[in-house]
Amino acid sequence: EESGTLTKDNSFTQINCDGSIFTWSDVTNGTTGDTWMDRNLGASQVAAGSTDADSYGDLYQWGRAKDGHQCRTSSTTASTSGDDTPGDANWITSSGDWRTTQNDNLWQGVDGTNNPCPGGYRVPTESEWTTERTSWSSNNTTGAMASVLRLPLAGDRWGSTGALRELGSLGSYWSSTVSGTSARRLYHYSSGATMGTDIRAHGYSVRCIKD
Repeated sequence: EESGTLTKDNSFTQINCDGSIFTWSDVTNGTTGDTWMDRNLGASQVAAGSTDADSYGDLYQWGRAKDGHQCRTSSTTASTSGDDTPGDANWITSSGDWRTTQNDNLWQGVDGTNNPCPGGYRVPTESEWTTERTSWSSNNTTGAMASVLRLPLAGDRWGSTGALRELGSLGSYWSSTVSGTSARRLYHYSSGATMGTDIRAHGYSVRCIKD
C-alpha cells in the first residue's frame, strides 16, 4: 500500500479546507485490479460509516481545479468564467456550466488542464466507475460502503444556487466523461446505484483513481 500527501509538482502540499494536510492510502479492488485513493478529495479520514461527515470531503464543479471553490462554505458569484481557471475561490452559480465557453478536456487524464488529483492520479472515467459499481456486493449504498472504496453519502451542491443538498442520503461522484454539454457521474443511495448525467455547474465528490 502506498500513501502520501499531494506531490503534483513537488513544490507544495495540498491543504484541506479545514487547514489540515490531505493524506491518503491506496486501496485496490481485488476483482477489477484498479487502485484508488481510500477517501474523497478533501476528506480527513476513510468513511467509518455512510454518514460520517469527516469522510465527506469537498464538492467540485466539473472540470474545475482545486482553487477553493470546492470548499463547502465557499462564497458564490453569478459571473461565469471565460477561462479554464477563474482566478478566485468562488462557487460559480449557473444552470449549465461555470465556464462561458465549454471545454471538454479539463479533467481528461493525469495531464488534464485542471486535474484536481495528486500526481499519478486522475478523475475516473464512466467506464471505470461502472466496472467498480458492478463489483459491489449490492447495487446501493450498502454495497458502496462494503467495497474497498467505502463511498459515503457526501451529498452535493446545487449549481444554480450553491446550496448544499442530500447530505447523508445521496453519494454523487464525478467521472471525467462528458455527455453533450453535461458530464457523467456515479450516484448511490439506499435503494440503488447507477450512472447519471448532470450539468457541469453542480458540485459532486471526487474520488481519484491511480493512473
